[in-house]
Amino acid sequence: MGGSLGLAARERAGVGEVRGYSRSEETLELALERGAITRMCASLEEAASAADLVFVATPVRLVPEHVARAAAVAHAGAVVSDVGSTKAALMRSLSPEAQRRCVGGHPLCGSETAGVANASPALYEGATYFLTPGTHVDPGAYQLLHDFVSRIGARPVAVDPEEHDRIMALVSHLPHVLANVLMTQAGEQQGARDALLSAGPSFRDLTRIAGSNRRVWTDIFMENRQALLASLTAYSDGLDEVIHALEAADETRLGETIARAAGHRERMLAAGSLTAEDFFRLVVKIPDRPGVLKEITVALGDAAINIEDLSLHHMSAELGGSLTVYVLGADVCARAAGILNGLGYEVITGKAIA
Repeated sequence: MGGSLGLAARERAGVGEVRGYSRSEETLELALERGAITRMCASLEEAASAADLVFVATPVRLVPEHVARAAAVAHAGAVVSDVGSTKAALMRSLSPEAQRRCVGGHPLCGSETAGVANASPALYEGATYFLTPGTHVDPGAYQLLHDFVSRIGARPVAVDPEEHDRIMALVSHLPHVLANVLMTQAGEQQGARDALLSAGPSFRDLTRIAGSNRRVWTDIFMENRQALLASLTAYSDGLDEVIHALEAADETRLGETIARAAGHRERMLAAGSLTAEDFFRLVVKIPDRPGVLKEITVALGDAAINIEDLSLHHMSAELGGSLTVYVLGADVCARAAGILNGLGYEVITGKAIA
């Protein structure tokens, strides 16, 4: 993930210098050879001290410590982020002062392969990239990170850290658990070798992620333990419904479980069918106080409204400023305006390109 970020920064965002640090000298040398970094550093502090953007790409249990170390040496205008798949513990660990320049991040991309040897500058192209600002985030810091994420081809989406972890428990961590269990069940069946050799695409697709990096995923499961338990309980309830329908030979009930799934999938796919011609903007008058940017971006993110782009104009501490948010679709724009009006903000809407 970190190697791909370095390549994307250089090739897509026009970044001239990318410093890198790893505990592995071999990893650093390969990153330099691949062009993922331009300079090898002897410590995390050396890598972070002169950077405008710092990305921590380490196992999730180490992220809070490494973010804190980077923030302690970063210059006043720098932004510190990460690429970990759990966010609540990280954001809770940050002081109000640290939250000004530290914004959690989680790109939804990757593959079964890992390491800088498999890095690609195209990894982030079209990917949703969650950003989890704290209450005290500096608007300029958030915009700097948002702009960079957009430049490497990803789609930044603001979301509350706790909500992020609930979403990830459902759409990422739960599937890994299920793949592991299914693979184990299949592997322990009598005659499993023949069954696996003749497995169809459904089984291969469902178990593609089975047995992923043990250390990494143990950490992720433990860091997001409560949200994952809740998702597993809900999934168990769904399995119970299918089991009961089969026990009762209830075709109608069984068919309804399939139809519900089909309806949800169709609705979710249709939500991403808008075109670039449907850009709308919302100009939001904002006061100069902590929490404003987080309140707006997270409220929209929690309503599944993606911020395609944004710009901030700050006038003064007394007058505040204006935040311009760009979204796709007139109905999405209207929903966003309603949400922000409900929060007490004055909003002007219109087509992005008149």
